[in-house]
Amino acid sequence: MKPAFGICLCHLLLLDKVKLNLAGDVKEASLKEGFTDGGSESSDHIAAHAFTFRELAAATKNFRADCLLGEGGFGRVYKGRLESTHQVAAVKQLDRNGLQGNREFLVEVLMLSLLHHPNLVNLIGYCADGDQRLLVYEYMPLGSLEDHLHDLPPDRKRLDWNTRMKIAAGAAKGLEYLHDKANPPVIYRDLKCSNILLSDDYHPKLSDFGLAKLGPVGDNTHVSTRVMGTYGYCAPEYAMTGQLTLRSDVYSFGVVLLEIITGRRAIEHSRGAAEHNMVAWARPLFNDRRKFSLMPDPLLQGQYPMRGLYQALAVDAMCVQEEPTMRPLIADVVTALSYLASQKYNPETQPVQNSHSGSSTPRSRRER
Repeated sequence: MKPAFGICLCHLLLLDKVKLNLAGDVKEASLKEGFTDGGSESSDHIAAHAFTFRELAAATKNFRADCLLGEGGFGRVYKGRLESTHQVAAVKQLDRNGLQGNREFLVEVLMLSLLHHPNLVNLIGYCADGDQRLLVYEYMPLGSLEDHLHDLPPDRKRLDWNTRMKIAAGAAKGLEYLHDKANPPVIYRDLKCSNILLSDDYHPKLSDFGLAKLGPVGDNTHVSTRVMGTYGYCAPEYAMTGQLTLRSDVYSFGVVLLEIITGRRAIEHSRGAAEHNMVAWARPLFNDRRKFSLMPDPLLQGQYPMRGLYQALAVDAMCVQEEPTMRPLIADVVTALSYLASQKYNPETQPVQNSHSGSSTPRSRRER
């Protein structure tokens, strides 16, 4: 059974304006809307812990610069240790000056309090002291997928083919949960490499749900909304019309998968004009299988299965179709990538590809 949460997010956005207690606000709105999380108990409380600003300032050593993990459009993220539990956590301090930050705060607390899956980041708690808005997540020790694909420092291990397929399959499973298990479905709307965090053993989890929207229900085919997200990842129909569907997320996933395979950025102005946009660069290559060998990340050094590469690129080509109805359902993407992730590649016993040629160098036996 799908976890149901029949609640209008606009109600929650309005609640922030009257400065009520956040947990009380969500409880009241949830009960009014007949809200449940799919379990036997009413969702009349938020599992996330309400922290004081003082507690989180202490956890991050007063938001000291050496605790800073990163900075995004809505605020800064710090590494901290919670004094009450001694748990290491990531603390996101939202920008106090923007309404968008308040919206993100409410949406994210709601979404991550109700949606639970091994491939979604866990929300530990939040802080709503005065005009302060902070979110506390589980700490993800390996950082983001972006950290492992682009501008690698010399001491960072490159991602091998098996790890890349594992990350791709896991991220797809997180998206499948949002699309197919949540009721109503959730459109993530901000899928990109920097929002895929990695725990130990490169286990991926989707993070940053501030732009998430409830998907269309009943006879509706889309939801209309102001265009948000990151340039290079937004589906073309959404960018042009503001009409958002589940397949808009599938397009964004296709961009991420292409980054995983190629090691390129979605938008890269340092390359020639024909290669600024990664998807535009890849489209003509998708149409000629003989050119598939031009696409893998050079950091793989030819250590990937040619058949697996063909299959991964075929999935990718479908995800980034310009016509949304031609894109696959995320459940079908999960099936394909789970299979690819299960087919372990061993460069010691399987062929290593020669760069840009498509030919392979056998080690001890031919690849089957």
